[in-house]
Amino acid sequence: MSQVHVRNLQKSYQVPVRETGLKALRGVIRRQHSTVEAIRDISFDIEPGEVVGFIGPNGAGKTTTLKILSGLLHPTAGEVRVAGEIPWERRGDYLRQISMVMGNKSQVMWDIPSLDSYAVLGEIYRIPSSELQRRIDELAAMLGVTDLIAKPVRMLSLGERMKCELVASLLHQPAVLFLDEPTLGLDVSVQRRLREFIREYNRRTGATIILTSHYMADVEALCSRLIVIHEGKLIYDGALAGLLEKLAPFKLIRLTLDGDHADGALDLPPQAELIERENGTITLRASRADTSAVTARLLGALPVVDLAVENPPIEAVIDQIYTGGTV
Repeated sequence: MSQVHVRNLQKSYQVPVRETGLKALRGVIRRQHSTVEAIRDISFDIEPGEVVGFIGPNGAGKTTTLKILSGLLHPTAGEVRVAGEIPWERRGDYLRQISMVMGNKSQVMWDIPSLDSYAVLGEIYRIPSSELQRRIDELAAMLGVTDLIAKPVRMLSLGERMKCELVASLLHQPAVLFLDEPTLGLDVSVQRRLREFIREYNRRTGATIILTSHYMADVEALCSRLIVIHEGKLIYDGALAGLLEKLAPFKLIRLTLDGDHADGALDLPPQAELIERENGTITLRASRADTSAVTARLLGALPVVDLAVENPPIEAVIDQIYTGGTV
């Protein structure tokens, strides 16, 4: 059985139409409304233990979908099962199996130490005190916050607070974890540590994780599968590698030549396209099928000091999707 099952999910809102000038007087007498379709007939399944990137531009419907899956919103239409339960029924058995972390929301209280918030959560989830302490110690050690959880939350940096939030969200050992922009506003070092923790937590527990993020480094590091939505519609569901091959069927070859030849004429293979030449570094583009042959010829014909073969930046591929609205 799928851990997350979504069929023909729809969510629409009635919003007031706000007009200006004399037309605004009509709203006093008779308010006009328009329908906004936040989610348009999307379907997917996620298996136990999968880590799936759920991405799309701002306003695509990502957070709305996560709120439906976590039971915070009712859908307009469609079928949803998470861990075998209907989320918006908010049954206790269901709530004990899920957790949601939002980068701009907090569940550890501001003026008291995180430890006190954990004690409250332990009572809510009916975790025996000895087991609660064991879980706190384990999670705090994994995240490197053992010395911080006894300090008032207001004294912590944003990155430290986010780590304490993760501890709070995982105390009841959820089977399904929704992560909505968990690295929002964090510096590069803290982002990397959080990614390592999420990967290790998934490996240890087998939790199913759905991640939304505008930082493509999060997606690349954690997710082998992507679900992409645009204007509420699902436009891609598959492997990250498959998306790159479909939208960017080429590789970038970066090479540095010996200093005496760095600015000289180049004898390039016909399959290679020169993209950039700057400060002694040359960037070429070749189809994936031709990359090996092009690389071999470059190494044989030119005084190469360094050579690297790379995929195109995933940000460029994702921007291509967001701009065109299709895959």
